[in-house]
Amino acid sequence: MTTIDNEMMQENEMDGYAKIDLYNPELVSKIASNYKNVLELIGENPEREGLQKTPERVAKAMQFLTHGYDLNPYEILKSAMFKEDYRQMVIVKDIEIYSMCEHHMLPFIGKAHVAYIPNGYIVGLSKIPRVVDAFARRLQVQERLTTQIKDCIQDTLKPLGVAVVIEANHLCMMMRGIQKQNSVTTTSDFTGAFLMEKTRAEFIHLIGSKLH
Repeated sequence: MTTIDNEMMQENEMDGYAKIDLYNPELVSKIASNYKNVLELIGENPEREGLQKTPERVAKAMQFLTHGYDLNPYEILKSAMFKEDYRQMVIVKDIEIYSMCEHHMLPFIGKAHVAYIPNGYIVGLSKIPRVVDAFARRLQVQERLTTQIKDCIQDTLKPLGVAVVIEANHLCMMMRGIQKQNSVTTTSDFTGAFLMEKTRAEFIHLIGSKLH
């Protein structure tokens, strides 16, 4: 390892992050074998230079893009719950979402806005994006993703209410089928206090505001 590599690793570790790519070799081999067959079926030559390592690369990419199956979102929240007598709205907005549509296995990309009103417990703020990622990094539909995030927070923290709004662009609509490039799909789900119009309106106003 070079001095530069050592310095980069030290910086990453100081930031609490070290990039370590871990893959299941047996699973990589099995997935790669199937993608090699796919290349042949679409009329390509998997032995040509540019494609020789493509099946393995795709296999590793698929493992990463679906690593949410290996995560437990409920345990992620439980790992950073703190007693706190705060009963106002907590919002984490503009959380990037990268997920895979289960119908065509093409990406959908967007942002999630998540809020809850504590009822005795708050959670470390980074855990909310982690929960979003744990559910997003699976084969999904946007509607189910929205509800799963809401249910996880509601069931774990038992807050006075949860609100989730997701806005996303779906490549299955942009690259194929209807081929509409500017359409945005918005989904929402609410519990508790957010079922009241006044509270929900405050949430919608805040996620649309530029406060920074």
